[in-house]
Amino acid sequence: MKWNLLMLSGCGAEEELEMRLFLKLNAISALYGLLFFIEIELVANIYRISRVTGWDINRVDKIVFILNIAIFILSTVLFVYVTYNYMNGMNLRYFSAIMWFPYLALYIYVLSSCFPITDPGEQPSHGLGIIGMGALIIYPFYIVFINMFGFTEGKSNSG
Repeated sequence: MKWNLLMLSGCGAEEELEMRLFLKLNAISALYGLLFFIEIELVANIYRISRVTGWDINRVDKIVFILNIAIFILSTVLFVYVTYNYMNGMNLRYFSAIMWFPYLALYIYVLSSCFPITDPGEQPSHGLGIIGMGALIIYPFYIVFINMFGFTEGKSNSG
């Protein structure tokens, strides 16, 4: 018999399945938030990356652009795979289009409290805020697209 925390708490098989689905949903939402966090923070911290590495701003800008494209493509493939294998058959998977935002806020809070901007020259430009707001509006549609693309009819999720 497999012992785990859910069995010790007196949960039945149905409650255990629901809890596993809930944990899967939170895990994929945390990954969606992490992707958005990495993409935005790379762009926002170009000046800081340039100062720390000693590279020219143009070089850092090109590297960040290439990294953003590569991370976006790889993560899209990863998310389609994860959605297909772990979240297929779950109607709750569409909640990940909303649940990624608290994880993003948590990631930003942790980074800004651990590594505050001390040099005023490292402040991101004001235009980045507008781009960030546009990305915040578009990103949930990207997540819904991934959830629809990673879904196939007939495959059931057994937990």
